Amino acid sequence: MKHQNTTRYFLCRGRLSKTSGFTLVELMITVAIVGIIAAIAVPSYQSSVNKSRRSDCMGTLTSFANAMERHATSNNGSYKGAGAGGGDTGAPTIFSTQAPIDGSNKSCNLTIDKATPSTYTLRATPINALASSGEGIIELDSTGARRWDHDGNGNFGATDNCWETTC
Repeated sequence: MKHQNTTRYFLCRGRLSKTSGFTLVELMITVAIVGIIAAIAVPSYQSSVNKSRRSDCMGTLTSFANAMERHATSNNGSYKGAGAGGGDTGAPTIFSTQAPIDGSNKSCNLTIDKATPSTYTLRATPINALASSGEGIIELDSTGARRWDHDGNGNFGATDNCWETTC
């Protein structure tokens, strides 16, 4: 196959001059291709970031459950009194109040939803970017039952009894 010469010539001050570069059509095609790739990649990236943030909240909630077990061990077997001011609900005093524990981009608030002498329910409520993406509440109780409000409507339905995307 013979190589074609793509050098362009134009008339400048009465002389024929050589030029190289891109035409406007070539530039527009490149911009369109980049736009299509970005339209596909950006939502996929945002979904991946939200999944990572949600996983951070779930992992931190599990660590919070471990802290509740340690609290019960040092509190005559009772889960009561782990909340702020010795209360049984609200922000914990025995663990961090936000996840992830390290880092500045917090994804969820951690609270004690309910605590009795023999049971507890812990909750991670999405905040910031995770909340604006429609993520729902994540719960873990003393029996190990996991719930995640997949659609973010504030209620746990029949399909919300796990931490997977489909139960």
